[in-house]
Amino acid sequence: MIIRKAQLSDISTVHELANKIWWPTYHGIIPDDQIAFMLQDMYSENALLNQMSRGYHFLIAEQNSIPVGFASYSLTEPENHVFKLQKLYVLSSEQGKGTGKKLIEEVISIVKMQHAEVLELNVNRGNKAFHFYEKLGFEIYQQVDIRYHQYVLNDFIMRKKI
Repeated sequence: MIIRKAQLSDISTVHELANKIWWPTYHGIIPDDQIAFMLQDMYSENALLNQMSRGYHFLIAEQNSIPVGFASYSLTEPENHVFKLQKLYVLSSEQGKGTGKKLIEEVISIVKMQHAEVLELNVNRGNKAFHFYEKLGFEIYQQVDIRYHQYVLNDFIMRKKI
């Protein structure tokens, strides 16, 4: 497996991966219309281009040259050296094989070089990924209900000191 920095030319790859991953991940946790809306709002090619231009950095995990997952991170609190893991998604066929862990380890390695002290993330309170993050040393920092257009995101904000 390799993990590489995504380029602008990878936007369509991230878009395709998100559409393959989100439905099985969130079906039954949030309503289908919310999944469709959020995929369009956050993972359309224009939305991804906008995120990259705003300082979101993307990584792509490949197995035998086939993209199997991605992560995104950004600096959110410069004065406190806090970076945020904006996205971490792996195809269901790759879950449990260490792909997500390797993506997080790569993000941590990169942000440490930028003097990060904390890596933060949001996870839906009903998402089984919560336990994955706990195993990696993330702890609940806050419980939040975030208004997102006509929806409410019921999340934990988790943090890990690095």
